[in-house]
Amino acid sequence: MTALALSLEDRIADRPGDFRVLTGDRPTGPLHLGHYFGTLRNRVRLQRAGVDLFVIVADYQVLTDRDVAERLGETVDGLILDYLAVGLDPDRATIFTHSAVPALNQLLLPFLSLVSVPELQRNPTVKDEIAHSRQRAVSGLMFTYPVHQAADILFCKGNLVPVGRDQLPHVEVTRTVARRFNERYGPVFPVPEALLGVAPLLLGTDGTKMSKSRGNAIAISASADETARLIRAAKTDADRRITYDPVARPGVSGLVQLAALCLDRDLHDVAAEIGDAGAAALKRTVTDAANEFLAPMRARRAAYAREPGLIREVLRAGNARANVVAERTLGEVREAMGTRY
Repeated sequence: MTALALSLEDRIADRPGDFRVLTGDRPTGPLHLGHYFGTLRNRVRLQRAGVDLFVIVADYQVLTDRDVAERLGETVDGLILDYLAVGLDPDRATIFTHSAVPALNQLLLPFLSLVSVPELQRNPTVKDEIAHSRQRAVSGLMFTYPVHQAADILFCKGNLVPVGRDQLPHVEVTRTVARRFNERYGPVFPVPEALLGVAPLLLGTDGTKMSKSRGNAIAISASADETARLIRAAKTDADRRITYDPVARPGVSGLVQLAALCLDRDLHDVAAEIGDAGAAALKRTVTDAANEFLAPMRARRAAYAREPGLIREVLRAGNARANVVAERTLGEVREAMGTRY
């Protein structure tokens, strides 16, 4: 079977060294179980498989939907501790901050010349982000967000981008930027592929999408008591029998789903086992499952937090490598564009 005939997952398993992943997060608050089951678990899997992993702490991009990035240093530190707690290894993954890599951000200028205003206006992800923006008016940073992400991915010549389906339009902008640059100036960039996540949308304790801004998320860094309190306050309904029906019973179903993911069991089996025992029994099951699942991560996080200078060292090493890669790529771009003077 040829490489092209293999599925993307088969190609990753067969030749992990052929792939470089760019992924990351905006440091806007603590990571939670929705992040873990949605993306973090997959990052650790790819790292262990031998894929070259770049993880960006997108501190500049905090400003896309707010006027000021409050307590940014504290939030960045917490994000690094969360990464280490879930199993990202700074010896095998390049963990770096957006603002510490000037050459990456220089790519934005030529990249902006490769896309039109109507193309940015049509981007469905941008339209959704603008609709939910905290700003009184849409900033240029928000509007050009997909091109920033293209620079994030292409500065390291990332050719694999793990995303949810709602992020596919951003990846398509990156693919467009890479193709158009190569057509105008010569082959410099790979055209990255999207690796679609198969993780389900994790519901929060109120039956809606788990989100740090909605107060319905169980943070990786939360204590066992905090987790228990949050689950005790979760919304359920008057039907005593526990079933999984996310449309008719979102609150109950979110709790069932959370327990099933933490226990690595089938949703309907978990619901059936609780049966007529009611919401109190369901909440006890979820609390025990979540706390047992998170216990080793929390222990690792606490141990890392006690190591003086660890976070600074992780970022120093990651930023240094990211800068070397970015300068090399920017040099190739200048050569291709005839701007090396």
